[in-house]
Amino acid sequence: MTEETIHQILKFRDDRDWKQFHNPKDLAISISLEAAELLEIFQWSGEDVSDKGKTEKIKEELADVLNYCVLMADVCGFDIDEIVQEKIKINSEKYPVEKAKGNSNKYDKL
Repeated sequence: MTEETIHQILKFRDDRDWKQFHNPKDLAISISLEAAELLEIFQWSGEDVSDKGKTEKIKEELADVLNYCVLMADVCGFDIDEIVQEKIKINSEKYPVEKAKGNSNKYDKL
């Protein structure tokens, strides 16, 4: 995500004076609710696991999740790039290529 996009998300919030309503608890709830809406797109779809015919709704809900993540990072004072890079490093150690490649097991089962 570019700095310009992050700036636009924060400006949208600030133009409406919504930062006063944003705290870590409520933003975490909002992330979870939007993620549930993303999951709802696939509810009762049986063996249909594709995104065919669902892409517009998926994009919309995924954007909501990402927007709330940006707002949460801002309120908590986190640099998004930094925390993502830290997590990639942690996951690289937990899931070394030689053990994890092509394997869906959790790190403690590799």
